[in-house]
Amino acid sequence: MPRRSPAGEESPGPGRPATSYDVARLAGVSQSAVSRCFNPGASISARTRAKILRAANALGYRPNAIARGLITRRSNMVAVVITNLTNMVYPEVLFHLNQRLVERRIHLLLFTLGHERNVAEILEEVWQYRVDGVVAAAHFSTGQIEACRARRLPIVFYNRSSDSPYVASVCCDHERGERELVDRLVRSGHRHFVLLSGPAESEVSRLRTRGAIDAIERTAGLSYELLEGDYTYSCGRARADQIAAMKRRPDAVICANDNLAMGCMDGLRHAHGLAIPRDLSVTGFDGVTAAEWGSYDLTTVRQPAERMVEAAVDMLLERIENPDLPAEARVFAGALRIGSSARFDGPARRL
Repeated sequence: MPRRSPAGEESPGPGRPATSYDVARLAGVSQSAVSRCFNPGASISARTRAKILRAANALGYRPNAIARGLITRRSNMVAVVITNLTNMVYPEVLFHLNQRLVERRIHLLLFTLGHERNVAEILEEVWQYRVDGVVAAAHFSTGQIEACRARRLPIVFYNRSSDSPYVASVCCDHERGERELVDRLVRSGHRHFVLLSGPAESEVSRLRTRGAIDAIERTAGLSYELLEGDYTYSCGRARADQIAAMKRRPDAVICANDNLAMGCMDGLRHAHGLAIPRDLSVTGFDGVTAAEWGSYDLTTVRQPAERMVEAAVDMLLERIENPDLPAEARVFAGALRIGSSARFDGPARRL
């Protein structure tokens, strides 16, 4: 029966990996010195570190993250919960999130939802992994937030808001961005709009659609029609057929995200022979990399994804250290990207 160390490591034996105790014996140091050597920021002399690293390399030793977690009561893992709706902005957000977390020696576990209403099922999985915190781009009910709080599991909502006094959030100002975009279109002579929304369950879509409607309704003589979508490129192409068949062609199509806008542009151009922006303008929201491709050159509201991710990670790590911190909301303005998909008069300006 192999003997176990206090850190949960097994002592040497045939075919068994080397432990920190093996390294300590070979290097002639204490086991705590080995632990400090592999603990970033811990105090240890350069000479002792060199001895330990030589012994570790000779034995093929690597620190056991799971065993370390048993001691520190941290898994050094963060769950990221998003919907699997096709949205090109999330791969970019996940890239930045992973970068920021890796810099802090924390690993990202990704959980995807078919629909936001499936959060309860995903949370059962999240809890099993004993993650240190959650970044959620999905809606949590009050009961789900309370269940996480009972486990002292901090949550930061990404691009979602919450009325809970226990949850932090980071969000782009969707309503303001859409209002400013529509105002700019109105000043350039657009009068009749089609609003192509995301799914009804999406809080982000509701905010963006409400911002656009507010901007339209506060100006006399404007009109709009609302079509529901699902954030996907294919939906944008399908709605292009409906838009082209309308008795009154819109001056502009305001899409809830860039995926919809690019699908709509391709449908209008390739299936119906319409010229953009000569026949009508098309705009998006998010500012994904593909929006800058020459075939689209999309007019959109670009979210400051890197800054939003940095804020989300900072707030989460603060709450991992102190789960009793009060709620905090950080809101970021988007930036209008003027492309050739819309007719505009005058220079672009920061939103």
